[in-house]
Amino acid sequence: MFYLPAIAFVIILAGCKKDKDLMPPVTVPFVRLVEGESVQSQVFGQPVKYTVLLPQDYKTSGKSYPVVYLLHGFGDTYTAWSKAGNIQYFADNTAGVEPMIYVMPDGYNSYYVNNYNGAYRYMDMFTNELVPEIDRIYRTKKDASQRAVMGYSMGGYGALILPAKNPTVFSVSVPLSMSFRTDAQYIAETQNSFNVQWAPIFGGSGVSGAARLTGYFQQNSPFYFFNQNDLSGFANLKLMLACGDDEESLSITTGALHNLLRDKNFKHEYRSGNGGHSFDYWYKAIPEGLRYISKSFEGAAYPAEPDPVAVGTLIAAEKYKLETVPAAGIQVGIFTPATYATTTNIFPVIFYINDAASASRNEQAIKTISMLNNRMESGKIPPAVIVEISNNAGSISAAAMTQIIDHIKTNYRTVPGRQGRVLTGSGSGGSNAWALMPDCKQQVAACFLFDATVPATATTETSVFYYIDATDNTISYKGNFSLYVDAKARSIEHEYRVRQGSPSFQSFVNGLDAATGYLTTQLNKR
Repeated sequence: MFYLPAIAFVIILAGCKKDKDLMPPVTVPFVRLVEGESVQSQVFGQPVKYTVLLPQDYKTSGKSYPVVYLLHGFGDTYTAWSKAGNIQYFADNTAGVEPMIYVMPDGYNSYYVNNYNGAYRYMDMFTNELVPEIDRIYRTKKDASQRAVMGYSMGGYGALILPAKNPTVFSVSVPLSMSFRTDAQYIAETQNSFNVQWAPIFGGSGVSGAARLTGYFQQNSPFYFFNQNDLSGFANLKLMLACGDDEESLSITTGALHNLLRDKNFKHEYRSGNGGHSFDYWYKAIPEGLRYISKSFEGAAYPAEPDPVAVGTLIAAEKYKLETVPAAGIQVGIFTPATYATTTNIFPVIFYINDAASASRNEQAIKTISMLNNRMESGKIPPAVIVEISNNAGSISAAAMTQIIDHIKTNYRTVPGRQGRVLTGSGSGGSNAWALMPDCKQQVAACFLFDATVPATATTETSVFYYIDATDNTISYKGNFSLYVDAKARSIEHEYRVRQGSPSFQSFVNGLDAATGYLTTQLNKR
């Protein structure tokens, strides 16, 4: 009896050991998004924090991955891209993007460069400490061809300057709404803004005028280092610029840089979309930026043209009715919507200047009218009378255009005044439409231009709404940009778009379809 308690204790211990052996091993969940990681910087003498997002299959694949460095804007931190930027959503849900590692470092307010006196060497920390640390810790593809930088605002400048200055480290650059200045903009900055935001980086605190254009500013300005005859040092740089058209000044900066690069025949992509300086715009730009990066990592050329918009069901040939305007001696094509014959309503009018050669006039006219008619029947734009005018034999004069408008007003149930009348065209048709506005703005309230071949100093007219749309390979890149700059400077109502591709009839269809919402707004004005 004396030994029974001891025996019982041994049995209990044996039972506990058995239960422990039966417990499953503890599984540590794989965490893809990790915030608060840090690299111990010898340059700064302190840790620099970063966030990292790993691919979904990182734990199980055993593969190595390319790396995208995502840079935040002035005043933000290393959590901006993971929180406000929703990068995990875009990484997982953007079609055509390969798995990549995303690294989001704390950029402070450094503009991602070494400052002018070497007291704050952010670029050195980035290239000599952060990148090697990421390559050491994670399974990365350790080659410049497999590293990209994308950023917004201040981070947009970082996304440009880091690859431009370090071609052996990075090869892909996607600046979104790049915060930088042309010389004229830099000189025009208020003294306080210059002293607080720019002088600590590029030098010249307290100075004004051209004295602000320090040697260090020029060394780090794309308007200087791209403005040379020999750009072979940037031969491996793959660049996509993007900016919203509602920016206060950065859209001017980005557009001017695009023009410089076009002047130098430097291959790149450029997009101008609807939006201002916020994630509302950047959310629209991020997916294409990621696809561009992914294609670059693959060593594949980015598609020269976007997916074509379908015209849809073609109208019956008799719906495109040719008739002569007696006073002008010009034959125009008339289309009336289905509801024209069944109601007594008055209708808005789309005057469309067709730039097609004679042999293809009817084909292009029918396709354009059909696309618009399909949007009418689906309710995307209101029913409207369409008047097709060919300028194949020469530009339509203001007098002839007035006679065409009067003919339509007299013979068709259309709006009596300028509101609800839209003039549009592409190529030489767009050029003709633009040239008519000074004399026809009392008769037409809106002008929609697509790859219009306008002069480099083209301007807009007051009281007219302008929709300025061009491909990034348009011939008249300076003229279309000039229209935008003029409209913006004079607060003339406008929208500005630069899209993927080159001028063509299909590009016109794509652009006209994208303009549907704005076309609807103008047609509904009575």
